[in-house]
Amino acid sequence: MSAELMIAAAVLNAGGQLISGIGAKQEARLNAFQFGTEDKLNKVLAMQQAQARREEYDLATSANIAAFAAAGRDVTTDRSVEAFLERNKEILEKDISRIDQQARFQSMKTSLGQMTERRRGRNALYSSLFSAAGTAGETIYKLDQAKAPDGVKE
Repeated sequence: MSAELMIAAAVLNAGGQLISGIGAKQEARLNAFQFGTEDKLNKVLAMQQAQARREEYDLATSANIAAFAAAGRDVTTDRSVEAFLERNKEILEKDISRIDQQARFQSMKTSLGQMTERRRGRNALYSSLFSAAGTAGETIYKLDQAKAPDGVKE
């Protein structure tokens, strides 16, 4: 193989390695962006779930107060009614706390996914740079080995 062909092949090989690494990094960046989008959607979903739970609580509380009043119980002074309503409020707070905690766990998961994807992209790019440098070095070595010894004409 002539020196020119060896150099051309090495340049193409190294260029392909670099392009592959750049492509992998861009793909990883897009995947990380997708994780970020998923995180935002999960936060919105958690807010919607919490709001729906609050509305459910408000509706149930209004219905309970109306039922107690219809039964002739004074909702402002009856301690058992007050205890019932307070217990329902505690349940609401626990439910909203669980929704919030689940959203935080999901956010941590998507943040970890983003970091992992970004790292994968950087590693792929670095790997392609080292491979390209190795290809160039190997070609230089082969060309040096193929050189005619001193004093011998080609």
